[in-house]
Amino acid sequence: MSVLVVTGTDTGIGKTVFAAGLAGALGAYYWKPVQAGLEPEGDKETVAALSALPAGRILPEAYRLTTPASPHLAARIDGVTIDLDRLALPKVDGPLVIEGAGGLLVPLTETLLMADLFAHWGQKVILCARTALGTINHSLLSIEALKARNVPIAGIAFIGEAHDENERIIPRLAGVPALGRLPLLDPLDAPTLRAAFANHINLHQISTNDMDKPV
Repeated sequence: MSVLVVTGTDTGIGKTVFAAGLAGALGAYYWKPVQAGLEPEGDKETVAALSALPAGRILPEAYRLTTPASPHLAARIDGVTIDLDRLALPKVDGPLVIEGAGGLLVPLTETLLMADLFAHWGQKVILCARTALGTINHSLLSIEALKARNVPIAGIAFIGEAHDENERIIPRLAGVPALGRLPLLDPLDAPTLRAAFANHINLHQISTNDMDKPV
């Protein structure tokens, strides 16, 4: 089994769309371990629609929380205790794409951040970043948080309108591979996402050795 973890510099930047495109391109399984907020639907349902994967490849969440908030707060409101043991990597017979909740320093509990969970797993992470103003700071801080925890980084993927300088300087300063830029899609559906992913995201930057790394 090979694993790629998709995270973002912030919430609402399009990492769910990227995760759907990645899972579809790899024919992978998809798992969002902690879902916080179910209106109008959870990210699992979005990925199911956009990835065109068989239903059996969309795995159920370990925690499905109703409140759209930081997982630690959503869990408290729902009367749930998030247990690290329930966040163990699921065993599947193929590639696995995991989507984090929010940004890297979002708390899952009073003592556990999302980045800490990634460090616990020890799997390659793809960082999704906006192309817009402010992304240099957010992206470099996110990469520093990953490196500080010795989390392996597969690369950075940009989402949004083209911004040549931001797309150039961030990977250079961070010392991580650039995986390309996923443009904003209208309409956004499984065929347009599949085509955009094939045309704009360079999965060859992720080496065969990385993808074949067993858990």
